[in-house]
Amino acid sequence: MKTKEQLNGLSLLPPKPDVCQECAGKHGPDEPHNKDSLYYQMQFWAKHGRWPTWEDAISHCKEHIKKMWREELTKLGVTIKKEKS
Repeated sequence: MKTKEQLNGLSLLPPKPDVCQECAGKHGPDEPHNKDSLYYQMQFWAKHGRWPTWEDAISHCKEHIKKMWREELTKLGVTIKKEKS
């Protein structure tokens, strides 16, 4: 039996000013968010009601960056489901 996950009474502190405000990681604006960052996961859940995927983490990137990340993640055995447009 699957239970519904609920997050109650949790507050996240904002990320430091010198890091990405979406994932709290240090990366360039054309690079993916850190999908495994606890901050990214929790704030994404709060906004969307689901956990982030790699497609979510790369969604703001240019197409050639997305393609490269999909290829590299696939080489590592990570299954990537391309979101429908």
